[in-house]
Amino acid sequence: MSFNISERYSCNVIEFKGNVMGGPDAIKLNEALHDLIEKGQKNVVVDLKRVGFMNSSGLGMLIGGLTTMRNAGGDLRIANAASKIESLLIVTKLITVFKHYKSVEEAAESFNED
Repeated sequence: MSFNISERYSCNVIEFKGNVMGGPDAIKLNEALHDLIEKGQKNVVVDLKRVGFMNSSGLGMLIGGLTTMRNAGGDLRIANAASKIESLLIVTKLITVFKHYKSVEEAAESFNED
């Protein structure tokens, strides 16, 4: 898995690409989120459009990111989850924990509604 971060729509968008399996990627993501927090940027949208597969460690990585951002006074929201990943979120009941949207734009706009 790889990811890149861009500032768009007055928040940070993290685009994941490949299979989300946790491990060393979780450490890289955690470091990137802490860098954003240090810059005062606490609203993040994770774009899952290019993710083919996610395992339980990948879910744990997202939960860790969500916790990090919420503890800093921000939030992490999900956009573009494929049906397989959405099903995984439903089965694990995490669909009720994450705010999720059909597009990055919708997710970014939701920060203005809070």
